[in-house]
Amino acid sequence: MNLSLKWLHDFTNTDGISVKDYCDRMTDTGSKVEGYEIVGEDIQNVVVAKVVSMERHPDSDHMFICQMDAGRGELIQIVTGAQNVHEGDIVPAALPVAKLPGGITIKSGKLRGVVSDGMLCSIAELNLTLHDMPEAVEDGILILGSEYEDKIGMDIKDALMINDTVVEFEITSNRPDCLSVIGLARESAISFDKPLNIPVPEVKPLGDGDSIDNYLSVKISDSDLCYRYAAKVVKNVKIAPSPLWLRMRLRAAGVRPINNIVDITNYVMLEYGQPMHAFDYSCLSGAEIKVRRANDGENFRSLDSKDHTLDSTMLVIADSQKAVALAGVMGGENSEIKDTTTTVVFESANFDGPSVRVTGKKNGMRTESSARFEKGLDAENTIPALQRACELVELLCAGDVLDGIIDLYPGKKAPVTLPLDVKKINEVLGVEISEEFMIETLTKLECKVENGIITVPSFRNDLTCMNDIAEEIIRIYGYNDIKSSKIKAENTAGGRTPKQQFKVDLSDALCGMGLDEIQTFSFISPKYYDKIRLPEDESVRRSIVISNPLGEDTSIMRVTALPSMMEALALNNNMGNENVCLYEMGNIYIPAAEDDDLPCESNVLTLGMYGNVDFYTMKGIIEGALALGRIKGVEYVAVSDNATFHPGRCAKLVAADGEMLGIFGQLHPLTAQNYGFNAPVYAAELDFDSIFEHCDTVIEYKPLPKFPASTRDFSFVCDEALEVGKLSSVIAKAGGKLVEDVVLFDIYRGTQLGEGKKSVSFRVTLRASDRTLTVEEADKVSSKILSSLEHQLGLTLRK
Repeated sequence: MNLSLKWLHDFTNTDGISVKDYCDRMTDTGSKVEGYEIVGEDIQNVVVAKVVSMERHPDSDHMFICQMDAGRGELIQIVTGAQNVHEGDIVPAALPVAKLPGGITIKSGKLRGVVSDGMLCSIAELNLTLHDMPEAVEDGILILGSEYEDKIGMDIKDALMINDTVVEFEITSNRPDCLSVIGLARESAISFDKPLNIPVPEVKPLGDGDSIDNYLSVKISDSDLCYRYAAKVVKNVKIAPSPLWLRMRLRAAGVRPINNIVDITNYVMLEYGQPMHAFDYSCLSGAEIKVRRANDGENFRSLDSKDHTLDSTMLVIADSQKAVALAGVMGGENSEIKDTTTTVVFESANFDGPSVRVTGKKNGMRTESSARFEKGLDAENTIPALQRACELVELLCAGDVLDGIIDLYPGKKAPVTLPLDVKKINEVLGVEISEEFMIETLTKLECKVENGIITVPSFRNDLTCMNDIAEEIIRIYGYNDIKSSKIKAENTAGGRTPKQQFKVDLSDALCGMGLDEIQTFSFISPKYYDKIRLPEDESVRRSIVISNPLGEDTSIMRVTALPSMMEALALNNNMGNENVCLYEMGNIYIPAAEDDDLPCESNVLTLGMYGNVDFYTMKGIIEGALALGRIKGVEYVAVSDNATFHPGRCAKLVAADGEMLGIFGQLHPLTAQNYGFNAPVYAAELDFDSIFEHCDTVIEYKPLPKFPASTRDFSFVCDEALEVGKLSSVIAKAGGKLVEDVVLFDIYRGTQLGEGKKSVSFRVTLRASDRTLTVEEADKVSSKILSSLEHQLGLTLRK
C-alpha cells in the first residue's frame, strides 16, 4: 500500500515529524514500512514560465529563440526546437543549473551560436505521462493552461502537485482495513497521539423529484457469497479528465488516472479501502441487477478484453440477460464507462473473501479489488464509501446524483464483544500496564469499553480473542518499552521424552563407533525400487504418490530407506572416498489399507558402509546399538530369499518375543553393481520404533562378582547350514541362570570332518552369585547342555 503523506493530512496532522521518524514509529506500532520515496526529488530548478516573445533562430530553420518570463524580474533567453510553442504560452522551464529525472543536468550553453539559458520541458522529461496530463501532447512541450498565469516563477513540483512523499507499507493479511488511506490515518493518529478527523460524506439532494427507484432494482440470489449490496445512480454524466489534484493523488498511489468516473471509484477504493465499480446504465438490460452464481459454461469478457468461461462456483453481477462483472474481481467490457456514457450506476458491495479468491485464481486474475475482498472487508464500510463517491461526483461537477439509495444487507453480523481482563493481559505480556491506559488505548482504536466489556469495531475483523486485545495494547504501549523480567510461570522446565533421549544417545553411540550421520529426502523415484532389486510383485512397492511433485525423482514417499542410503554411498564412492560408514535416522511411509486414510509413518535406522569393513563389522555395530538399550535375547536368523542382499550373508534380527527388529548384511553383487560398486557393500535397515519398545528402561546396579567362575569348553561337529547362533541360544537356555556367558572361540573345516560339515567350539562361563560352584554342580549343568543339544539338534561332543 502506497500512502501519500499529503493525502494523509486530510485526516490527521503529522507536520513536524520527519519521514524517517514517521516510518520508524509506524513500523514499531505494527504497520511495517518497506520504504519511502520523495516524489519529484529528482526535479530541481524547474519553474512555471511564460513565453513573452519568439523569433526564428538565424542559423536554423526549426529552432526558435524565446524570451521567457520566469518570475526572476528579467527575461531569460531559451532556444527551443519545439513546434507546439507560441507566444503567450505557459510552460515548464528548466533554468541553469537544473536537474531532471534520469540524472539529466541542464546548464547554460549555445545552440548554433545563440546563448540558451535553460530548456523547455515535455511531460516525459518531468517523468509524467498522458494519463497524468491528458491535455499535453506526447512529443511536444507541456503547455499549461491559463489558470497558471498567476503561478509564474513557481516551482513546477508545487504547480503540478507532484511535490509529495509516498510511504510504502507492507500490510499483513489480517489487516485489510489498513489497505486504505483512512485505515493508515487511524494507525498514524494513535501512533503519534494526534487527533483523527474522518469527515462524513455529504450528498446534496437533487430535488427534481427523480429517484433511483425509477431506474434500477437489485436482487441478491446468493446471500452466502454477497453479504451486502448497495447502489446509487448518477444522471447527466459528463465524462472528462479528473482535476489535477485527484490525478496526482492517484499517481502517487500507483494508480493510473483514466477519466473522472473511473478515477472516482479508484480514489474511493484507496481512501476508504472499499472497492467500487461503475456501470454504464445504458448497457444494463432490464434496468435490473442480479447478484447470482454464474451458470456452468457461461461466457464473460472482462475489461482487459480477455474471454473467460465461468462455472457455478463463481459469483457474478448480472442484468436480466448477461453477466456484467465478476463479483469483487473485475467488471465486464459490455458495461464499461465510455466517453458517450450519460448515466452511471455506482456499486458498493461486500462479497465473501474466499469466493473472490477462488474466482480470481480460476480465471487467472488478481486485481486491486480482489486483493482487498479476499482478505475480508467491513460490510459497514459500503455505504460511507458509496456516499463519498457521490460526494466526489458533485465536487467534480461530473453529473447529478439521484435521490435514494438501494441497500440490501442480508448478511449483517453482530459486533464482537470481549472481556477486558487486565490481570490476564498483563500476565500474557509480562508487564504492568494500568487499566486506565488499556481503556484509553482501546478507545483510540475505536473500541467501546463499557463495564469491562470491549465492543470491537466492525472494521477490525482480526480482533477475536483476549490475546488479540493484548497485542493491540502492547504495540501502542511500545515493544521497546518492555522491561526484562524473570519468568514467573511454574513448571516451565522442558526436556526430551525417553524416546527422543534414546535417539540422541543412539546417535552419539553410532558416531562414537565411527559412523557419520546423513539426512536424505523422504521423496524418492519409483525407479529406486528397481535399483535395490525389489521384486515387481512385492507388495512393499505400493507407495504414496505425490500429487504435485517437483519431478519424477521425488514423486513418491519411500517405504524403505535403503535406496536413499545407497545413493549417498554411491555419491561418496564416485568422489573417491575409500572407507565410508554412514547412518540415518529417518522416516518411511507405509500406505494405509484404505486410500483415504493417513499412512503409517515409522522411524527407521539405516546403516551403510563399504571399504575396510565386513559382515561382522556391521553385526558388531548393531550389537552395540542393542546393548545401549539393554535389549537381551535377540537372535540373528539367516535370510536367503531377500533379493536385495547376498543370499549367504544376510540376517534378520528377531526379538525374544518373536518380533522382527530389522535386517542387515552384504548387498547382493547385482544390487551393488546398480550403484557402481565392484566391491562388497553392507547395509542394514532397523525398525527404530520396535527397538525402542524392547529397550529396558530400568538400569539395575550389579556388583562385581564375589565368587569365581567355572568354564567348560564344548566342541561339536554339525552341518554347515546350522547357524552358530542357534547353538548358542540352546546352550544359554539349557544352562539357565548359572550360564554367565557363551562365547564361540573356534570354527574348523576339514576333509576329515566330511563334506558339508564344520566343527564349532564354545566356551561356557558358569557362575553363581551366592556361592562358589562345586565341580558336581558344573558337571550337572554341562550334562543338561549336552542333553539339550542332542535332543533338539542331534549333536554330540566331538571325539
